[in-house]
Parts: sequence; structure tokens; C-alpha cells
Amino acid sequence: MKHRNELIALLTMSVAVGGMLPGCSNERPGADAAPETVSGVAVIVARKATIPDWIDAIGTVQAAQTSEVASQMMGRILQISAREGDRVRGGQILCTIDDSQPRAAVEQATAAVNAAANETIAANSQFVLAEATLTRYQQLFQEKSVSPQEFDEVKARYQSAAARRDMGKAVEAQAGAALAQARTSLGYTRIRAPFDGLITEKKVDAGTMAAPGMPVFTIEDTRLYQLETALDESNIRYVQIGQRVPVTVDALGDLTLDGRVTQIVPAADPASRTFLVKIGLSSNPRVRSGLFGRARFARGQRPVLLIPEAAAVDRGQLRGVFAIDSNGIAVLLYVTLGKSNGQGIEVLSGLEPGEKLIASPGARDFGGKRIVTQP
Repeated sequence: MKHRNELIALLTMSVAVGGMLPGCSNERPGADAAPETVSGVAVIVARKATIPDWIDAIGTVQAAQTSEVASQMMGRILQISAREGDRVRGGQILCTIDDSQPRAAVEQATAAVNAAANETIAANSQFVLAEATLTRYQQLFQEKSVSPQEFDEVKARYQSAAARRDMGKAVEAQAGAALAQARTSLGYTRIRAPFDGLITEKKVDAGTMAAPGMPVFTIEDTRLYQLETALDESNIRYVQIGQRVPVTVDALGDLTLDGRVTQIVPAADPASRTFLVKIGLSSNPRVRSGLFGRARFARGQRPVLLIPEAAAVDRGQLRGVFAIDSNGIAVLLYVTLGKSNGQGIEVLSGLEPGEKLIASPGARDFGGKRIVTQP
């Protein structure tokens, strides 16, 4: 036990002496290293500017004229003459329906018209004869050469002939109307394109039983497209019929289309409180319905803090700028950037007007370095 206590005392003295050694040293810690100096760096000052204010409205490109071509009669589809992507002309046959029954109806109506025409000819001949006979008997009756009874009989035959003639004309007209209706029904067996356009959807195949009102094709007019977009009720006052609007379509890259407001639906959507605005687009062969587009409506001017786009640096998903503090040291400030325009890029937060920034840092890291600006 005695030796153990002596060992513990010795270890305690060693730790105490070791803790005192640094304090007894005459060496001093080294001074902080001076920051690296970078010369000839271009510096700009973040300043406020006034830029045009825009409303960016997103929407979908649609054909200004779209039609769902439907059958107008019942019958089995015999042939499909068009497919999706086909360009068709107005009046071109797209689909053929079995015409056996309508054709038989046309033949029957034609026979009825011929019979009615023959009956009309016979009635006219009888009327002409009765009219001539009545004229002669009128003269004889005035000369008292025939009795009143004979004259009345001739007059009655004339009236009967006139009635038969009029009825024949009515029957012939009725038969002609039935023939026209039968021919119209026969025409319905050929479904035709209503206008020049592009087939965007084929809904049936050969062998399908068509019915009145059943859609067969969807066709759109490719000569004119429009962007349909929704504007909030607070912004609709900035839109007018005929207003020129620049439109960009993502599928066309940086190309800007010339748009013109053609329609403002006067009733707002009660769910979203937005108004539907239709913007006619300038002709472009690459435009198709269903594409995503953006329209920009002018809303006056607004003050912003702008910096050159070259002054911004990317750090992963964040963006920042190298600001120079009062000691000339560059500091990386993370900022929130907005829209870019011809004057620069808008700073939404993270920077104050008047701060000095490195104009074009590129990929270099200026953080913590002393900046000597260009003279």
C-alpha cells in the first residue's frame, strides 16, 4: 500500500510539471498571415435602375379552328382514307360508309319522280283539252246554242282537270324533295374534310358501326394558331383586344413570335378567378397545338437592383457575388436572383445598392483576398 501511494504521488507531480512547461516557454505564437492580394480586378457598383414591368402568363398553343368530324348516319364503315398526321384538303373523302340502303332509297325516289312527272304530263294534257272545250262552250252558251246543263258539265270537267293538274305538280314536287333527301343521305356515306388542315386524331377503324354524331376524326387548321392563357383578375386590366404581345414557345428555343390579343373571355373562372385570353400567333411551320408557351404583357415601369450577369457565380444550387468590404477584402455573398434583361440580372435579396462587386470573377475564387482594383 505504501509503494502504491508513492507511485500515485509521483504521477501527480509529473502531470503538474508538464502543465507548467508551456507557460514557462519564451516562444510567442506566430502572427496571422496577411491575405493574398489580387491586382487589376475590374469592379462594378450595384445600382438601382428602372426597367419595364411585365406580366408573364403561361398557356397552351391551340389551333384557332379545330373540328371533330362526325358521322351523320348509321352504317358500317367500309374504308378509312386518312391517318393521323395527314394533311387534307377541304372536301377530301376521309371515310366511306356502306351506302347500299341509301342508294336503294335514291333509286326508289328516282322512280317516284319519274312516275310523278308522267302523271303531271297526262294531267296537263287533260287540262289543256278541258280548257279549250270550256272556251268553246262559253261562246256557244252566250249564243244560247247549248243548254245550261251541258255548259255546267263542261265547266266541271275543266275544274276536275285543273285540280288533277295541281295535284300532279304537288306530287311531283314531293317526289323531288324525297329524291333530294335520299341523295343527301347517300352523300353522308362519304365523310369529307370540312376545311384544309391536319388530321390530329383518328377515332375509328374500318368495320366500326358508325352512328349519327359519333366522332370519326379530329382535324385542325394549321394556317392559324393561338396561345390560350389565363390571367389573374388583378392583371386583366392591362390587356386589350388587338394588343401586340411577344410570345415564346419552349419548343422553338429563343425564337419570339409576334402575338396579338384576339379574344378576352368576359366571364372569369369562379374557381381560379382568372380570365381566358386568346392570342393569335404569327405563322410558323414548327408551331403545333399542345405546345407550352409564354406571353408577356406590359405593365409599366418598376425599380430594381441590377448587376451584370457576369458578376454572378454558381456554387452548387446557389448563386452569389464577390462583394468587397471596407477593408478591400472580397467576400462571397449568396443572393437571390430574378429575371434577366438587356441591362443585366435582377437581384431580389442578399445585396444592397452601392456595394462594390467583382465585375467578372469567372471560375476564380476571390473569397478572403485583398482586391486592388484597376486604375
